[in-house]
Amino acid sequence: MTRPAAIVTGGMRGIGLACAEALADASFDILVADLAEQAPDELAADLTARGAKFAYVSCDIADLPSHVALINAAMAAFGRIDCLVNNAGVGAVVRGDLLDLKPDNFDRALGINLRGTVFLSQAVARAMLHETGDHAKSIITITSVSAEMASPERSEYCMSKAALSMWVKNLALRLAPERIGVFELRPGIIRTDMTAGVSARYDALIEGGLVPARRWGEASDIGAMVAALAAGKFGFSTGSIINVDGALSVPRL
Repeated sequence: MTRPAAIVTGGMRGIGLACAEALADASFDILVADLAEQAPDELAADLTARGAKFAYVSCDIADLPSHVALINAAMAAFGRIDCLVNNAGVGAVVRGDLLDLKPDNFDRALGINLRGTVFLSQAVARAMLHETGDHAKSIITITSVSAEMASPERSEYCMSKAALSMWVKNLALRLAPERIGVFELRPGIIRTDMTAGVSARYDALIEGGLVPARRWGEASDIGAMVAALAAGKFGFSTGSIINVDGALSVPRL
């Protein structure tokens, strides 16, 4: 039985790295796509030590023509694509009054978080439809609790994630007859390099009860969920939104 293979975008650090590690631990081979020209040696060493065959592609998902090379690289390395983890994304360039939102900043958030992710998913789905194999197939998209919870100081980010959530619903409907599981994960407040600069603020908010679980989310919380979904154990739940947020997004009085 051949090993399944996964593409993880933005997989060099944070949530993406945790997803790659969890998938490697679950016996997936891993292609990481990220912006750096080369993968650091420690990334290859980490994933291969977990038993994965490792490949890397320098790719900006906002550059749609680069998607072909990314898919070709996965097929050359592994001969198959069983899972796509859409993790690459950016936050708001500037947090501030939405009445001061600049078109360029809007375009950046939507171009990467929405447009790039939509068309990469489309290209990978087409590739999956041409494959046969003995492993479950899945497209797992990391959005955010901000797909539903508004933050006026970073409205372009929220809009990009909300629109991406609707794309996932539509993709799930299209691919359900093909037995390709499509899932949306919505992380809450996750401890990563991206949140390090505001950690003191969130420490206080979490202590004050903003997150009912009373702790930070860890990147490994997301990775564990991705690995479970990619294994195909929850295929009949395709189209689901899964909050990984310690009950942050549960409405309360």
